[in-house]
Amino acid sequence: MKKLSLLFLLLAMMTLSACNTIEGMGKDIKKGGEIIEKAAK
Repeated sequence: MKKLSLLFLLLAMMTLSACNTIEGMGKDIKKGGEIIEKAAK
């Protein structure tokens, strides 16, 4: 659980720092969700 929380925090930080537009933010969030989904499996 602690690792998953850390992963989510890191993804959130990358998402917020990497996107310049709403469209870019949506793509970043989608990619982060895919990574979390893979980690959960």
